[in-house]
Amino acid sequence: MKAMILAAGRGLRLRPLTDHTPKPLLRAGGRALIEHQLAALVEGGITESVINLAHLGGRIRAALGDGARYGARIRYSDEGTHPLETGGGVRQALEWLGPDPFVVVNADVWTDYPYRRLPRDPDGLAHLVLVDNPPHHPEGDFTLVGGRVRGEGAARLTFSGIAVYRPELFAGCEPGAFPLAPLLRGAVLRGQVAGEHYRGRWVDVGTPERLTELDRMLALGRGR
Repeated sequence: MKAMILAAGRGLRLRPLTDHTPKPLLRAGGRALIEHQLAALVEGGITESVINLAHLGGRIRAALGDGARYGARIRYSDEGTHPLETGGGVRQALEWLGPDPFVVVNADVWTDYPYRRLPRDPDGLAHLVLVDNPPHHPEGDFTLVGGRVRGEGAARLTFSGIAVYRPELFAGCEPGAFPLAPLLRGAVLRGQVAGEHYRGRWVDVGTPERLTELDRMLALGRGR
């Protein structure tokens, strides 16, 4: 199984830190956020990844190289000065990701989720990892009923930014910039998305305060 790490975001909520450093290279626990993701993927048996680049993307390429020192093989999907958003970014990388289901993870998420347990053959077009709603997103995104992801319901959960997708989810999508969320919500409405509720550690590193909190947690040895 291959993976895509979404790393092209501008990181506006993390300014001024991201004015000169791309968000995936911000450090917590002595290593860059994207290095945590690479290490976790390799630990889970996923050694081939494509990383999309935009804002200060050359620095990410220079920092990670071909991935060999992480036990990985990295390819890059350069989106230039006009990022393709989440859906368009994945669409551009489909040729390399191939015909089989693949993992997509956000570079700015830290978690101790064991990637080895992700399904290689998801039941439907996608398999989403959902987590408890964090304080900054109390309304959640989806509900989970009998292993199926639903769009409505009372016991809502938050999409973690970790998923397995089939290439067919992007069938009919034209090249260019577009978000992933409408595709997912359409598949959810058609009953084509499975999921799981992960109750372990998960941090969406979206602000300087949450980056500092994660760094403190990892320094205390409470991470992976």
